[in-house]
Amino acid sequence: MTGAAGTNVHATAVVIESRCLLFIGPSGSGKSSVALACLMAARDHGLFAALVADDQVFVSTVNGRIIARRPSSIAGLAELRGAGIVPVASLQSAVLDYAILPVSPPFKERVPPETERHVLPDGNALPLLRLPLMAGLRPFDTLRLLLAKTAVISQ
Repeated sequence: MTGAAGTNVHATAVVIESRCLLFIGPSGSGKSSVALACLMAARDHGLFAALVADDQVFVSTVNGRIIARRPSSIAGLAELRGAGIVPVASLQSAVLDYAILPVSPPFKERVPPETERHVLPDGNALPLLRLPLMAGLRPFDTLRLLLAKTAVISQ
């Protein structure tokens, strides 16, 4: 659905430090729980971390930048599947940097393409990072490795 606030995307958006991440995937795939786990782990490491929106994210493009906004009806709320709705410190909006796709084994590809992108409903695209969810790996630590790798590639 597209409106004045943008296109409604079924995703979860969080800000960690200066990066806004859009966790994507089918319903029930764990995007909210992984996003919240990363958000809480970032805070545990003393980093700034906040929710933009959970389940519904309004995405629009302003001056060539892709913006994530929260619907006012769910501001500061996130769903913990099986536990219900919980309050989370949040921001009204942020500039999106990456789409994050949580993936569980077995993996289709051993190594995904480095230039993979996630196309949004409005035709814009974000760099896509696949976040493997495997026993023994903490999602936030894995996310940090992936983000560090992209910084090295872009230099």
